[in-house]
Amino acid sequence: QVQVVESGGGLVQAGDSLRLSCAASGHTFSTYAVGWFRHPPGKDREFVAAINWSGRITDYADSMKGRFTVSRDMAKNIVYLQMNSLRPEDTAVYYCAVSGRTLGIPNEYPYWGQGTQVTVSS
Repeated sequence: QVQVVESGGGLVQAGDSLRLSCAASGHTFSTYAVGWFRHPPGKDREFVAAINWSGRITDYADSMKGRFTVSRDMAKNIVYLQMNSLRPEDTAVYYCAVSGRTLGIPNEYPYWGQGTQVTVSS
């Protein structure tokens, strides 16, 4: 089974930046997408961004307003979420998720990490 581990969360002030990392292992296929989701307290989980297997295709939720960038290091097999100009409303538990075999950006992600907390103070 695929294992997914996120890291890089923390407590920051509004306007600061953070870079989250996602490491996946245990998969037998290479063509998989990685998605980022977040779960604010008291609200539903929402899609943040995703990147395909090669790193050549990305997708972002409109609400991110271009502040977030997803990328992947193919050599290290790590996916990053760069978050700039953070706002208090960005406070959430951020999750990394891995899809099944696909060439593009899917709607389903069967493998999920434990989440990493991002807290933005005003």
